[in-house]
Amino acid sequence: MERPLTQHMKSDGTALSLKEYEASGGYEGLRKALKMTPLEVMNLVKDSKLRGRGGAGFPTGMKWSFVPMGEDAPKQKYIVANGDEMEPGTFKDRLLVELNPHMLIEGMIISAYAIGASMSYIFLRWAYHLGAKRIQVALDEAYQAGYLGKNIMGSGFDIDMDLHTSVGRYICGEETALLNALEGKRANPRNKPPFPQVSGLFGKPTIVNNVETYCNVPHILAKGAEWYLSLSQSEGGGGTKLYGASGRVKNPGVYELPLGITLRELVEVHAGGMQDGYKLRGILPGGASTDFLTPDHLDIKMDFEEVAKAGSRMGTGLIIVLDDKTCPIGMCLNLEQFFAQESCGWCTPCREGLPWTAKLLQGIEDGQGRPEDIDILSGQTRYMAPGNTFCALAPGAMEPLQSALKYFREDFEEHIHTHHCKYQHH
Repeated sequence: MERPLTQHMKSDGTALSLKEYEASGGYEGLRKALKMTPLEVMNLVKDSKLRGRGGAGFPTGMKWSFVPMGEDAPKQKYIVANGDEMEPGTFKDRLLVELNPHMLIEGMIISAYAIGASMSYIFLRWAYHLGAKRIQVALDEAYQAGYLGKNIMGSGFDIDMDLHTSVGRYICGEETALLNALEGKRANPRNKPPFPQVSGLFGKPTIVNNVETYCNVPHILAKGAEWYLSLSQSEGGGGTKLYGASGRVKNPGVYELPLGITLRELVEVHAGGMQDGYKLRGILPGGASTDFLTPDHLDIKMDFEEVAKAGSRMGTGLIIVLDDKTCPIGMCLNLEQFFAQESCGWCTPCREGLPWTAKLLQGIEDGQGRPEDIDILSGQTRYMAPGNTFCALAPGAMEPLQSALKYFREDFEEHIHTHHCKYQHH
């Protein structure tokens, strides 16, 4: 099985140098792209059915096509990589920037060519110090080799790229809050429309894609859309996906697998099944802001449509496993405390609702819960549902809670009835 994103990564944990990247076929996709028109590049990415790997799964080529092109379009456009990766349970972009930063850079150059951008930024999570160092080394190498700068490879196309290390906050991963942060403003989300493709960074057309999304682009250019589609086991999208697992599984980690493998294959084969003495109780399929699935869902495909049909979201595709000796309420409390702390405070439901939710869960966990707390929590999930808040942070925070109330309701009732948590001795 081909693993284009990871197969050339070195086992010693060091990054590929420019020479090593080129020896593995690096910058071939860019050479091909520069012989095509921007529209041909965009159409090839459309045909490949590459979908955003940051969580929403929006078709990448279609997103690019919303950027104004032609004579009347603004001259300045931007390409931005979202490397903020602060979703609890998600750690795939880190692997890419630390072990193969040139793949990200090449993907961004090709994307910039497709939309006619002359400036690009890698927006990186503050904590990724090693990744930042390695990206900077790779950027310097790419400039020296003529892949970045003026008239790259004699094509007449100019492209510059800068690394921006974030000051931190989960909200910076929301694309419009990211753009505000990049402009030096407070990281609050913006009103949409206008969408960033029309009015983004400094009011100019901007494409923001996830690190993993850009890393797919060079391979699509080098080997074509048909090849890319053949890697997938899903009707809804092409390519491989970086899946991962954390929690009480035998082999936690990141795995590059065909898009659309089953949840069962991910848990039982690649993650090695549950650790001895633990049973599977629930799964967050794509980071902390997704709804729980249960062992009954193990045979669904891990793609955007199937997981949505099961009542959750594939999100980033990195699963968090809940075992039978971990309290589901304690797990939800941990997540809600994180989301409450990370709220930017811009809108009232999120700013007030998340700390209140965390406080109620803390009370239930401490044995001070009241029967009406379950109804109040249930109400919170409706007040912070999609459409009631400024961005998706609070609705995402409600997903693990609303599904826990559905699947683990007896735990909530038992905590309230017995005034203690039976799991705390573990």
